[in-house]
Amino acid sequence: MNQALFKTATFALLHFGVAFSVTFALTGSIAVATGVGLVEPLVNTLAFYFHERAWKRAEARRPTAARVTGADCGIVRAR
Repeated sequence: MNQALFKTATFALLHFGVAFSVTFALTGSIAVATGVGLVEPLVNTLAFYFHERAWKRAEARRPTAARVTGADCGIVRAR
């Protein structure tokens, strides 16, 4: 399992537990807490997974220090 998927799965489990607990504490209803505890974290987990993938793509496109020179940044050095 790749790291992004594993991270997403552990986040989902944590989020399910928190969402259920908070909703149950506020409503006292197991049915409502189960519904909210399943739907909201599922949507949020999917959003998180794609958010992580977007950040990985952005990091891959970022130039590394080895490729960036003063000329690339518009810096002119006096001799």
